Amino acid sequence: MIRRAIVLAVCAAAIVPAAAQRRASITPYLEVSQVATAELNGGETLTYSQLGAGVDGSIRTRRMQVQLSYQYQHRVTEKGSLQSGDSHNGLAQARIAAARGLTLEAGAVATRTRTDARGDALTGNVATARNLSQLYSGYAGPKLDTGMGPLFVQGAYRFGFTKVDDGAASGVPAALPRVDRFDHSTSHAVNASIGTKPGAVLPIGLSLSGGLVRERASQLDQRFASSSGRGDAIAPVTRTIALVGGVGYETISVRQRDPLLDASGRPVVDGAGRFATDAASPLRLAYDFGGLFWDGGVSWRPSRRTALEVRIGRRYGAMRYTGSFTYQRNSGSGIQVAVYDTVETYGQQVGGSLAALPVGFVTTGDPFGAQAGACIYGTSGAAAGGCIAGAFSSAATAAYRGRGVTANTVWSRGTTRFGLGGGFARRDFLTPVAANVGGGSWDESFYAQAFAALAAGRDGTIGVDLLASYYDGDIPGSIAVLGWGANTAYTRRLGQLSLTATAGVYGSLRDGPDQASAQALIGARYGF
Repeated sequence: MIRRAIVLAVCAAAIVPAAAQRRASITPYLEVSQVATAELNGGETLTYSQLGAGVDGSIRTRRMQVQLSYQYQHRVTEKGSLQSGDSHNGLAQARIAAARGLTLEAGAVATRTRTDARGDALTGNVATARNLSQLYSGYAGPKLDTGMGPLFVQGAYRFGFTKVDDGAASGVPAALPRVDRFDHSTSHAVNASIGTKPGAVLPIGLSLSGGLVRERASQLDQRFASSSGRGDAIAPVTRTIALVGGVGYETISVRQRDPLLDASGRPVVDGAGRFATDAASPLRLAYDFGGLFWDGGVSWRPSRRTALEVRIGRRYGAMRYTGSFTYQRNSGSGIQVAVYDTVETYGQQVGGSLAALPVGFVTTGDPFGAQAGACIYGTSGAAAGGCIAGAFSSAATAAYRGRGVTANTVWSRGTTRFGLGGGFARRDFLTPVAANVGGGSWDESFYAQAFAALAAGRDGTIGVDLLASYYDGDIPGSIAVLGWGANTAYTRRLGQLSLTATAGVYGSLRDGPDQASAQALIGARYGF
């Protein structure tokens, strides 16, 4: 795998056009480190070696913006036992202007997610933590934004793919009922809109839009289908305030087959712990909605750097509240907040959160393997970043109504940079009454993450990372759990060689034995 990562990086550099290479930075690297972990509640002491390979790169031209940060780690146990011997962590985003008004967009992420909502919390050290599964997700598609006289015309297509590997032991007692695990899904999303802005034809702005989503998931042969159309209006009240509102119609259906049951009526599971599908069972409706929806609110734009919009309405048969806020303090500092409420699946939420991330992002380089974690921070104040942890409570197979809020802020001055992100997510699951899938009806999570990077002399850097997460739900056997972690690292650059020393503490609190551990790492990285 290490050799493959270097070869891919070299090939990527070779295919970049010469004009782009002059504004490209692509750095493959190899690294080796030694790690020691001690359980603070009297458990074992673990030592292991860590070998890694990766690539950091970016391309910035007038028509192309690409950034990639990827790392593969392989661990060799010397004393004790590991939960994970290998891990992939990375994030890639690309925006390419193919023609006037036409943009090609793509992105991918490799990180870790909780496997079972009843298991251990998500902490920083992926080598020793239980209840983690490797997650891969990606998307690609064109985006159109053009005009026809006074009309604006917009449209987009996005293909998405999400895969979750088998994962490490969850720590959930074997006596508890099994809960199904997500495997993989593919999705197609199309949307289009046409309209006029205020003052172009009428004093108010009017638009019509429509969209559809189709997704197939491997577990229980799940099929998600939604179609919608709506009309919107925006009516300026003052120079900075406008009333906004819309009404539309949509249909959503989620269907899936039953799990295969044994003689005692319990689901049959495969070697990875996932439910086997009963191919002879009918496709049962987990969710079926069709009807009108509406929303209205206020938009406030006092300057080009500040925007606030709040809406209240009715959708999915209940009241719905959404909103957004962005503030750009300067070129490298800003705030971004979003409130959401939607019916979706695990694959759609991960892919949608990924697509909303900025092309320019901060590479934090956590030596314990948690690079693409809960929140991603932008390098520009106009795009402060976003959080992808709303779905990380567990790799759920059922569709759900997801509601929550995410917030990110980033601040930079010279070589100093700070970031803070977090949010809340609640999922109300949609499963057929007769499906016997054994899950609960809801789960929720809170998460927060912070980082700081400061220069220490001409060739040194000090980094600090903090994280916390809280999970709860009504799945049988579920117990609220709080996870926390902190680490600090000092890196010294000696030409192409970098030396790093890191110390961290991680733990979790729940109704039962608490867990806490301390880690220390020394390592070296050589960039080509």
